[in-house]
Amino acid sequence: MHQTVHVELGERSYDVEIGPDLLAQSGSLIAPLLHRPKVAVLTDENVAKLHLETLRDGLAAAGIEMTSLALPAGESTKSWPHFERAVEWLLAEKIERRDVVVALGGGVIGDLAGFAAAVLRRGVRFVQIPTSLLAQVDSSVGGKTGINAPQGKNLIGAFHQPSLVLADTSVLGTMTQRDFLSGYGEVVKYGLLGDAEFFEWLEVNGPDVSAGDMAARVRAVTRSVQMKADIVARDETEQGDRALLNLGHTFCHALEAATGYSDRLLHGEGVAIGCALAFELSSRLGLCSQEDPSRVRAHLRAMGMKTDLADIPGDLPGAEALVDLMAQDKKVIDGQLRFILARGIGQAFVTSEVPRDAVLSVLEDALTTA
Repeated sequence: MHQTVHVELGERSYDVEIGPDLLAQSGSLIAPLLHRPKVAVLTDENVAKLHLETLRDGLAAAGIEMTSLALPAGESTKSWPHFERAVEWLLAEKIERRDVVVALGGGVIGDLAGFAAAVLRRGVRFVQIPTSLLAQVDSSVGGKTGINAPQGKNLIGAFHQPSLVLADTSVLGTMTQRDFLSGYGEVVKYGLLGDAEFFEWLEVNGPDVSAGDMAARVRAVTRSVQMKADIVARDETEQGDRALLNLGHTFCHALEAATGYSDRLLHGEGVAIGCALAFELSSRLGLCSQEDPSRVRAHLRAMGMKTDLADIPGDLPGAEALVDLMAQDKKVIDGQLRFILARGIGQAFVTSEVPRDAVLSVLEDALTTA
């Protein structure tokens, strides 16, 4: 059941190991990277309670000493104060340039720890051990690291590729259903952007993935990671194709900002709603059939996921305000918003040729039914 996906980036290539019980095998997998038998682990308090001792035992089995820092859980940890605390701790632990930092946690910890590794002594290696579905299929692969700013998410950071990713599918069993389905929003995205057959497989097997079928989970994670790895290998720093990975994200980031980056809307929930809106916009522009957005929503609903603005609790700003929030997105180039639209399921493309009125119309209608 164990799978390996290779991310081909020349001298910075690395493997993503996928399968159950990898934490227990972490020592033998990480040992080849080490110049001395010691690693520094950055994690969060919730993950530490669940998985830190399993990791410690796995490392100890290979004679590797572990020191760790647990930061508070939550998106607010991706900030200057916690980043400073992490870097100061790594320096206090005398982590050297040839050492390895381990990120044990979801996307927040992976992004922050990766950024800390990128700047510490001008760059030390790090290993991603993602403990959420969203992190396993998305944020742990590809080298994007960073923290948030008051002006928006992930506006401060660096590209810094990991040396290894261990996606232990066993740990997904400790996730809440809401958090798991949030990650599933990113899984669906991969089918929608470039693999219609994968989306069809998810329509049939998505309930098994959600219910905990390990073989189905390994397959879903592996296909998602393979698609991301292929895109990252072609376009590491998002000059072209990599922007496809942002399907649904232009809408999502505006909705996240509008809800204060709170638990009113989790990232993957925003991605799912954003994908539905992107297909609705594509349909209205005559790019894809009217059936496609309906099919996207039908699958998301069948999985028990958020699909519409009406599913977000509390009030939302108007359409004009949401479009203004989109203008803060990192994907804005020369003042032009880039959208990822689709000519059909599995046929996404990047464009800046989207009339503002069309975006407003889609949002106004979505808000009217909310």
